[in-house]
Amino acid sequence: MHPQPTRARRRAVRRTLLAGTAAAVLAAVLAGCGSSAEPASSQDKAGPAGRSGAPASATPPPKPSKVLMPAGPAADLKKVRDTEAGPIMMTTLTGKKSGVSGKVWVWLPPQYNDPAFARHGFPVLTLYAGGQSAGYNTWTDNQLPIQKIDTELSKAGKAHPFILIMPVQNLNSAESKALECSDIPGQPKMGTWMAEDIPDFVRANFRTVKGRDGWGLMGASTGAFCSAKLALQHPDVFKAAVPIDGYFNPDSPLWQGHEQERLANSPGQLVSQGKADVRMLATAGGANAYETGLVKAWVKKAVPPLTVDYYEQPGGKHLTTDFKKMIPDALQWLSKNLAGPEAD
Repeated sequence: MHPQPTRARRRAVRRTLLAGTAAAVLAAVLAGCGSSAEPASSQDKAGPAGRSGAPASATPPPKPSKVLMPAGPAADLKKVRDTEAGPIMMTTLTGKKSGVSGKVWVWLPPQYNDPAFARHGFPVLTLYAGGQSAGYNTWTDNQLPIQKIDTELSKAGKAHPFILIMPVQNLNSAESKALECSDIPGQPKMGTWMAEDIPDFVRANFRTVKGRDGWGLMGASTGAFCSAKLALQHPDVFKAAVPIDGYFNPDSPLWQGHEQERLANSPGQLVSQGKADVRMLATAGGANAYETGLVKAWVKKAVPPLTVDYYEQPGGKHLTTDFKKMIPDALQWLSKNLAGPEAD
């Protein structure tokens, strides 16, 4: 026979039970408000699927794609020349936005057609020539063998394998008709063709790095003007540029009567506006005092977020033979400032 509890002990037990009930009610109320009286155990936090707060059927959100796959329409590209590093192709592009029709040459790095890179997007480098570049582009011939140099550097791990795009810059060989990679009032919209239609053409036909991080520009002399101007005007499209031995003041006779528009297309003005988050490497030939002074003065005008590095080629002259010597350094600089091939 068990001894009966005393009245005092029964009152103590009731008080304990009531206190436990009140604590349970308080915990339930707090839980309904989104908090708890005590931290939950790791098992409580993990939930039924073992993931923090996630129901058993939940799946993680997809990662943003790094690659833009070509969606077409496919351009009519024809081989026009073989190089040691593969063929150069050409098409005539009629821009939907500009209405301009002009030749565009294309070179794909060997990795582009390698099955190991079948799902990779590639960086794009657009190259502008010196002179009028009406119907030609000097980056397509053996004077400036950038295709071979890029192949050698990429195999050595020193540069990205770039898709190279090489357009004409003018529709007339007369310097009095120079379009300066711009939309000059009353003239063909060459600026729109270069900054919008050509990138659209590239994205429609080739696997590219999504966004601007894989898009660069480079040119020599007149081409330097174009690369600097287009990068400063379109930082949403291009991230980096290398103007080699350039000038920065639009001087085509076609600007006459359009001073406001001329200044709006002047790298000399755009460099100090502080609007373009792009990176540049501006070079000058050390043998030409006028040129080095011109480029140095322009570099000093750069305002953040724009950054401009300066390189002076020892003994360099304003010649294609010296532009050629700049290719390895320029490709390596671009590779440090642009995204390389990427896959999802």
